[in-house]
Amino acid sequence: MKILAAHPSSLMYTKIFLRLEPLGIETIAAELRRAGHDVRLIDLQVDDHAAYFREIESWRPDVVAFSCNYLANIPEIVDLAKATKDRLPDVFFFVGGHSASFVAADMIAHSDGAIDCVLKGEGEATVARLIEAAASDRDPASLIELPGVVTAAGAGPAPAFVRNLDDHHPARDLLRHRRKYFIGVLDPCASIEFSRGCPWDCSFCSAWTFYGRSYRVKSAEASVDELASIREPGVFIVDDVAFIQAEHGMAIGEGIARRGIRKQYYLETRGDVLLRNKDVFRFWKTLGLQYMFLGVEAIDEEGLKRFRKRVTLSKNFEALEFARSLGIMVAINIIADPSWDHQQFEVIRQWCLEIPEIVNISVNTPYPGTESWVTEARKLTTRDYRLFDIQHAVLPTKLPLHEFYGELVSTQQVLNRKHLGWRAVGALAGILANNLSRGQTNTLRMLWKFNSVFNPELQLADHRQTVKYEMSTPPPHRDVVDPNTLYIHPARGRRGRAIDADTENFVEQTRINGKPAV
Repeated sequence: MKILAAHPSSLMYTKIFLRLEPLGIETIAAELRRAGHDVRLIDLQVDDHAAYFREIESWRPDVVAFSCNYLANIPEIVDLAKATKDRLPDVFFFVGGHSASFVAADMIAHSDGAIDCVLKGEGEATVARLIEAAASDRDPASLIELPGVVTAAGAGPAPAFVRNLDDHHPARDLLRHRRKYFIGVLDPCASIEFSRGCPWDCSFCSAWTFYGRSYRVKSAEASVDELASIREPGVFIVDDVAFIQAEHGMAIGEGIARRGIRKQYYLETRGDVLLRNKDVFRFWKTLGLQYMFLGVEAIDEEGLKRFRKRVTLSKNFEALEFARSLGIMVAINIIADPSWDHQQFEVIRQWCLEIPEIVNISVNTPYPGTESWVTEARKLTTRDYRLFDIQHAVLPTKLPLHEFYGELVSTQQVLNRKHLGWRAVGALAGILANNLSRGQTNTLRMLWKFNSVFNPELQLADHRQTVKYEMSTPPPHRDVVDPNTLYIHPARGRRGRAIDADTENFVEQTRINGKPAV
């Protein structure tokens, strides 16, 4: 069958600081191609809707598969599904991905029959069987016999895990514009995963609820083989928390060293993991680790407790000092709560000015699939999917909304003044010159985009848009949640986490008080 795999458009934050290759839909495309199908891929982060419709009308695929990892993309995907069915009434249109898994029934309802099914969980495990079933029988009742499938007729069995992460590689060759992907100064930049899942349970995050608090890894050999096949000089490691298991990180690093692979790396991890596995990160610095993202989230103990990070302030600051000692540039995330007043924003601004790190300010946003979606006592002020992008306030603000956005953008402006514009050109002259010598302009172009994207008036205008699709209301407020009610993949307990006993104990100690959840 002819299958068009697609990724939706960029969101607000990604219009400046990064544009990552669509690793999830690439991996689905590879699985479908391995099953014998003719597959093409279009990424609407770098192509436009006109290009999508030209592909639809000229190639006339039998199947369209969309990735949906962000709630804010849902209206776009639903509208594209309807427009696609208008042009190709017999096309089989399905959606998968992280966010789609948590709101599958809503997406089906919004589409008025245009989306045939949503595939929850790890799509690679079931997608080939889904296409085979759809080719012979489009009956929604028949499709829901497959794991993870949701149709207008209901939901099937729980999603299945892939048996072995080593068996699944992205079809990178299908991307049409590989030079368009970057993160910061890594331009161009590919993406790679060494692990899936997260064993922690932060209240604002849905990584652990998606995977049922499991944590699995690719073998070091398979990871290094895949890395060796990547042409780009920059690589973003997409793991939710990099190098939780020290032995795994060292084994991959040793394989890279043996094979003489030279790349520059960007990764995400936790401050306590960084301090626990210092030797791993020291080693990776020698291999090319240049940039690191740390989810600090708060600079006060009350904020850390609210988000259940269980990393003390002193540990977070110690982690920053250690990263500085290695010469690694660190990006930090701080979560601004809608309850903040002028003084709290000012405290954060002053702190941002005092440290050398890049600080991103996001807005506390309860998402379907997170614990805070159920435990948040404040009622949503909007259910417009497009505003659920951690850059808009969807909870009541203490300040008038226009003042909240004014303070938010004023605080984010610290990043602009310190790390973008002409100051960045001076600091990064050598890197930018090297990028330009290879025809790469993504980083240079983003240095002056801040004011055109981060603008209080634009954010206010977003609230005044006509709302075409609204997500369902959250369930009744509860102070305590059974995590099993949140999981997409059923929990497998301790056997679902590929970490040794000492690391398991470390994870439990840095999670929550009381009896651990499975």
